[in-house]
Amino acid sequence: MNLSVLKTIKAERLKLRRSPVWLAFFILPVISAFFGTANYTLNQGILKSEWYSLWTQHTLFLCYMFMPALIGTYCSYLWRLEHMRSNWNSFLTAPVSFLSLYLGKFVQAAMMIAAGNLWIFFLYLLCGKICGLPGLPPAAVLACFGCGILGGMVVCCVQLALSMRIRSFAIPIGIGLAGGIGGLLFTNKGLGLYYPYSLYSLGMRANNPKLKLDTGVFAISCIVYMILFSLLSVSGLKRHEN
Repeated sequence: MNLSVLKTIKAERLKLRRSPVWLAFFILPVISAFFGTANYTLNQGILKSEWYSLWTQHTLFLCYMFMPALIGTYCSYLWRLEHMRSNWNSFLTAPVSFLSLYLGKFVQAAMMIAAGNLWIFFLYLLCGKICGLPGLPPAAVLACFGCGILGGMVVCCVQLALSMRIRSFAIPIGIGLAGGIGGLLFTNKGLGLYYPYSLYSLGMRANNPKLKLDTGVFAISCIVYMILFSLLSVSGLKRHEN
């Protein structure tokens, strides 16, 4: 990572200092974990697969609704300052490349997704122990988090491209929420790998931790979408300058 990218990352971090948007990444997963654990506890007569069953309840709303909306919120906030007054002029005249400007925002969003997934894993583990589940979660569940981070980065790239073009703070968030719900439909039809908003829930094996996922094809799909939407964002910056 070159010096100009590191500078843009530092600049974006300074913009986000004392930002309330960080709280949402910690509060909403707690709410989701609470309801998921409560539902698991009340239905243990039906949900008999222990760690697997708890996972299905924890991801019931988190992967299809909360996280896409949270990622949309964070990406909108990353572009919020540029959309205010004449800040686009100072942003685009920074002595770094357009790619570096974009990567500064992308890396911040990717770090938040990784931190958010680690928090989700901690809550899942904690709730499992509170419920008295033995041992540790199965390896199949642990593998979900790495794929979930990669799939979340795809949603991040889509939302950054949208938030850069749409001045409204709320509209991209609504698109993220709708995209996450739409991801459920595509996944149910076996088309999750071809729809960017499905990739987070698919990587996390939402509601089905035993799902057989071809990780090679999954990774290729994620990388293609990340490159595509990143290129769209960088080209958008070039057009915005003109």
